[in-house]
Amino acid sequence: MKCPAKFPNESARLNALADYGLDQEQMLQSLDPVVRIASRMFDMPVAAVNMIGSDHVFFAASVGVGDVDMRRDVSFCAHAITQSDVMVVPDATLDERFHDNPLVVGEANLRFYAGVPLLSPDGLALGALCVIDDRPHSDFSREDRQRLLELAKMAADRLELRRIEVSTERSRPPFHEYAGSSSSAVIWFDEQLQIIEWNNAAAEVSGYRLEDKNALQFDLLLPERDRAHFRALITQAIDAYSLDQINIPTEVTWLRKDGSEFRFSFALFGWRDGGHMKFEAVLKDLSAQQREEEALRQQANIDGLTGLANRGKFYRSVEEILISPAPATVLMIDLDGFKDVNDTLGHTLGDAILCEVANRLSQLVSSEDLVARIGGDEFAILLANVTDAATAMHVADAVLAAIAQPINVDGNEVRVAASCGVALAPTQAQEALELVGNADLALFKAKSNGRGRVFLFVPALRMEAMARRLYGLELHRAVDKGEFLLFYQPQINMADGTITGAEALIRWLHPERGLLTPAAFLPALEGGPLAATVGSWILDEACAQAAYWRRSGAPDFRIGVNLCSAQFRVGDLAAEVMETLARHGLPAEALELEVTENIVLDNDDIVLEILQRLHQQGVGIAFDDFGTGYASLSLLKTYPLSRIKIDQSFVRGILTSKRDASVVRAIIDMARNFDLEVIAEGIETQAEYNYLRREQCDEGQGYLFGAPMPVSQFELLLGIGSSLKAIA
Repeated sequence: MKCPAKFPNESARLNALADYGLDQEQMLQSLDPVVRIASRMFDMPVAAVNMIGSDHVFFAASVGVGDVDMRRDVSFCAHAITQSDVMVVPDATLDERFHDNPLVVGEANLRFYAGVPLLSPDGLALGALCVIDDRPHSDFSREDRQRLLELAKMAADRLELRRIEVSTERSRPPFHEYAGSSSSAVIWFDEQLQIIEWNNAAAEVSGYRLEDKNALQFDLLLPERDRAHFRALITQAIDAYSLDQINIPTEVTWLRKDGSEFRFSFALFGWRDGGHMKFEAVLKDLSAQQREEEALRQQANIDGLTGLANRGKFYRSVEEILISPAPATVLMIDLDGFKDVNDTLGHTLGDAILCEVANRLSQLVSSEDLVARIGGDEFAILLANVTDAATAMHVADAVLAAIAQPINVDGNEVRVAASCGVALAPTQAQEALELVGNADLALFKAKSNGRGRVFLFVPALRMEAMARRLYGLELHRAVDKGEFLLFYQPQINMADGTITGAEALIRWLHPERGLLTPAAFLPALEGGPLAATVGSWILDEACAQAAYWRRSGAPDFRIGVNLCSAQFRVGDLAAEVMETLARHGLPAEALELEVTENIVLDNDDIVLEILQRLHQQGVGIAFDDFGTGYASLSLLKTYPLSRIKIDQSFVRGILTSKRDASVVRAIIDMARNFDLEVIAEGIETQAEYNYLRREQCDEGQGYLFGAPMPVSQFELLLGIGSSLKAIA
């Protein structure tokens, strides 16, 4: 855990903090609206104004905060006050400063943090306005940062009022020292209501010059209808020699020099001076504040880019309609492959595409329905009074058809596709979170079935999700207990049928369910925190086995290892691969790493740099499932590949489908032009083998040559101790 730095002027900073008269026992009510707005605006469970003491922190205002460790050395805000801008921690478990912080690993379960330093008028850091969640967020945008900065300005204004209030209760310095440069309007007046001092802010807001104070009485700055009541309050204070127990208004109407009236927030303080009372009024333009708060409330409900409802507004609307109660349907929509479009065309054109999609969705629904942008490239639709599955699916089909129409942006014709999940209430859910969750599960299913699909929620999806979560828990045990093992599927030379290598494929020997194939657990593994750990084990185990086989009679044997997306995001994968090869005495050309299109698209720049380093060292790079993704052709020009693998879906149809046969021939021809090797997957019949050999496909893999098998069985096939066994 990295402790926050102390300031060189720490003593001055603590003295400035003391000027606000706050401590860990006292909250500042004027800051409550700020943290409530922050919580709603960003849809975060926790928001706070956190003040940083010498060795501890304390809240001046908060919402959603329970019992937490208040030591300064574990505080995220203590780091935030050292920044000049917004400090954002998307996932604390991945941040070297905080990954082992007690607030992260303990009961608080802090995952996301965004905080803005709050400064004194002299620029000294006092604390921070922050929003916190127990879930990571990678979608905290530039607009979100700006909104948090605006809220921080509101908090700073209210803290300044507090500082002035405290100053009046202590030994009083000269007016110009503490109020002369204040942005708040501050006025001193005497028992006769004669203005003694006022600052530039007070003069300007009243429409006068600074020197006009000598000719003004305070009550003349109030409308005539309010003057008698105010004079009566001052008389009470003079008689009591105090403002205690006097009901002072918190808002006043202010009369400007030109006769215009404005509402102001109002605070009045009094003190004794030479046997007489003196008074201080602090004013802030309430109309401007109300406009600001209204704008912030709008921002809390509206997506800044598209003008649609945002995530928080959508969830609240679903909740309201189900509480009413009324039937409803939720559609969750996700653009397929939008990241690649965004990266190719640029974020400006990407934003224009999102706005056009938002416009098309809005035109499809009635005024009773609600369209929202949930975040990134994900949208949602709330259909009021729709409980018929056929109607809901009809709308979903119309949504996908509308999105699929060409989009013209600055002369560029772009096409995007989308997937959609549908859930209905009350037949499939009675609560908002359940209904939206069901639609999300249906969306997940739609995307797993391929691009441009619609799926209607069925209860089995929730059972599948529960199974994934259960597998997630059991996977930790599997790693600890060593329950994973590798099977190997032979890869053969199509010209002479000899074994050239094998693809290493993971299996799980579950103590209760027996031997599980990847389809049963790989989604849970790849979506959880153990993916990179298991990926490293597979790499090490496969390389160790390949090294043994090369020493035992198969000197040219090549091992293929599938990589997962998480391995590119953790540590230095290129260095790990080379260290593994060196540890087992395996030459680089004996290893072929297989990547899918999804891995490339999800981590484009990172993946490219790592694969280039590995390729330069002689490691083979194979593009798996080639032909199934729309970006495959463009990736061939960019990525340092040595081999492409023709997906088995095309191989199955080469004898019966002219299209599949044409695709296979085109891939083989294209690979030859790119100086790449080709291996066809899923070969199951002699006829398929003969066809591919005639087309001069380099290598093959499939049940015709052998299913994935354990080490002992593969060694029999390999013929360790003799020459390599011929398949055909």
